[in-house]
Amino acid sequence: MSEAWRLFVALELPQNVLTTLARIQSSLKRSIPSGAVRWVQPEGIHLTLKFLGDVPVSQLADLKTALEQAADGHSPFELEIRGLGCFPNTQRPRVLWAGVGGDLPRLSALQSAVEQFIAPLGYPTERDTFSPHLTLARTARQAGREEIAVLGRAAEQTDIGQAARWRVEAVSLMRSQLKPDGAVYTEVHQVKL
Repeated sequence: MSEAWRLFVALELPQNVLTTLARIQSSLKRSIPSGAVRWVQPEGIHLTLKFLGDVPVSQLADLKTALEQAADGHSPFELEIRGLGCFPNTQRPRVLWAGVGGDLPRLSALQSAVEQFIAPLGYPTERDTFSPHLTLARTARQAGREEIAVLGRAAEQTDIGQAARWRVEAVSLMRSQLKPDGAVYTEVHQVKL
């Protein structure tokens, strides 16, 4: 059996954005009951463009080529953190996220190109519409209904405004290694825009 890595394509965030996200998480922790959510470590927050799942290591070279083709013709652009929300919604939150604003047409064009060039390698395009977000927390399995409701209310009532801006200059192929205390992310390949 060949070795497989859990991979995804993402935009990595600069330190100033990660620091801002950590500050937002810290503020939210004061209103959300302890144990209601599992917080994402700030250094692990990224903007996922395409989740690939378990990928044979033998396919890495083809994926790197596809990513280079997808990035070709795209130039750097600006994004920002804007607002909070939940998936599927604030009445039944499972994921708490920070929204993404800025040059969304260019972000969508890059994400579409990633889908287009990676699909022929056996990774079908997503049926759901791309919804750019930065995951801050996930509800804990043991969380009760009221604790989950507090999470939704916190997302609705916390105004973070436009919290931070950054310039997207590269797209990365990332590896996710699941560990008992959370996932560890490693950049496998990066392509400059």
